[in-house]
Amino acid sequence: MRAKARYRLVVRRGGLAPAVLAAPDRADHVEVIDVDDGETVLYWDLLARDAKRVVAMLRADLDAMDAREFFERWASFEGDADLR
Repeated sequence: MRAKARYRLVVRRGGLAPAVLAAPDRADHVEVIDVDDGETVLYWDLLARDAKRVVAMLRADLDAMDAREFFERWASFEGDADLR
């Protein structure tokens, strides 16, 4: 099963401004939800600039990977510390 069919990506911004104009300390919430049971399987609170990068990577992986491969890749992601 493709990851895009199994999971849904939800992004909640901590403010109205886009990431480029956001305050440096604004936190955005990124979660991946299992469509079958509606449970959140992955969740991160990230700075706005980091959330923008992570969301782009998540969307690319959702399109390219199968569900198991996607989950294994992102389950070990610890947040903004892994981006540096």
